[in-house]
Amino acid sequence: MKIAVIGAGGVGGYFGGKIAYAGYDVTFVARGEQLKAMREKGLRIKSIAGDFSVHPARVTDSLQEIRDADFMILGVKAWQVKHIAQELFPVIQSGTTVMPLQNGVLAAEELSAILGQSRVIGGLCRIISKIESPGVIHHLGIEPTIIFGELDNKPLARTEKLKEILERAGIKTRIAENIQTELWKKFINICVSGLLAVTRSTYGEVRELKETRDMMIELFEEIYQLSQKMGVALEHEFVAKTIAFIDSFPYDATSSLTRDVWEGKPSEIEYQNGTVVRLGEKYGVPTPVNRFIYNCILPMERKARNLI
Repeated sequence: MKIAVIGAGGVGGYFGGKIAYAGYDVTFVARGEQLKAMREKGLRIKSIAGDFSVHPARVTDSLQEIRDADFMILGVKAWQVKHIAQELFPVIQSGTTVMPLQNGVLAAEELSAILGQSRVIGGLCRIISKIESPGVIHHLGIEPTIIFGELDNKPLARTEKLKEILERAGIKTRIAENIQTELWKKFINICVSGLLAVTRSTYGEVRELKETRDMMIELFEEIYQLSQKMGVALEHEFVAKTIAFIDSFPYDATSSLTRDVWEGKPSEIEYQNGTVVRLGEKYGVPTPVNRFIYNCILPMERKARNLI
C-alpha cells in the first residue's frame, strides 16, 4: 500500500508523519526549505500527545514520483487545490484515491471537476498545528482527527481500507454518514479565523470579550442559516456545540488563516468568509458579519498576492 502526502505543513506533515511512523510506505511532496530539511534531517513532530520523528523521510518535489500511489492525501492550502489537480491529472492512475483535507466546502468539488469524481473522496481534519521550523511540525491543540467519506455517501471497500490505515497509525478517524454535513460543521467552525485576523486576537481573547463573542455567534448563525437554505442537514444545536468547542481551544491558539493574514501571506479567505458571502448572494441569505470580515481582509489579501 503506497501513500502520498501532498503538502508537508501543519496538516500533511502531522498526519503523514503519523502514517509513516506506523511503518507505511509514505512519500511526501514538499518544496523549499521544508523539502531541504526533510531530505537532510527527516521529519520531526512536536506534539502535546507525544513527540516522534520520521527519519529518513521519503520526500520529493515531483508529482511524477507519486504516480503509483494507492491513496493521496492533499494537505496544501485550499487556494492551491485547482492547480495541484491540474498537475496531477496527467500522472494519476485510475485506481488512485485522493482525499483532500482543506478548509472550506469546495475542495472535493474542485478536484472532481478535474480528476473525476470516482477518484475523490471527501475529507476534513481537526487539528491545531503549524510548521515551527523547516522539518519540524508543532501540534499545539485539539485531538487530531480525520473524518471522510464517499461523495455519494455510499461506503466502498476503499474507505474501509483507509480507515484501517489511519487507525493503525493511531489517528482518530470516522467514516461519515453524510460527508457534506460534516464539511459544513467544520466550515462553521473555521470561519471565525477571519474574525481573529481582523481583531488581531487569539481564540481566547475573542471569546472572552462580549462584543467580539457576539460577533462570533452572529457569524455562526449566518452560516447556519445559509446551510439551511442550501438543504444541508444541520441542526441548530450545532451552533451551540461549535461555541463550546471553540471555548475548549487553548487561550493563545490561532488558526492558519489568521497567521497567514498577520504575516502578509496569501490566505484561504476566499474559501472561508469569501465563500459564505458568495453563497449568501446566490441563495439570498444576508451575511453582514462575514461580509465585513471578508471585505476587511481583502485589501491585505490582494497585497499578499501582489495584485495591488
